[in-house]
Amino acid sequence: MNNIIATIHEEIDEVSERRAELWHRLSDGRDPELVKQIKALDDKLDELWNEHRAIRARIRFGEREQIVKRARAEERLERAA
Repeated sequence: MNNIIATIHEEIDEVSERRAELWHRLSDGRDPELVKQIKALDDKLDELWNEHRAIRARIRFGEREQIVKRARAEERLERAA
């Protein structure tokens, strides 16, 4: 999983660099096409960061199914006590 996180970080860096280039070009004057490209890169960065957070959560807490099983087991124990 750490390999996946490293790959995501590389992609985040590449997309961020591309976005910075576009912002620099946009400083020369308003261009609707550049604005559209920047928006697309912003959306891509949001997706990458969400994926990064989800993977980190799985590493830290386990798979969703395991978390739900533990929560249900704890709930049953609390009701039985």
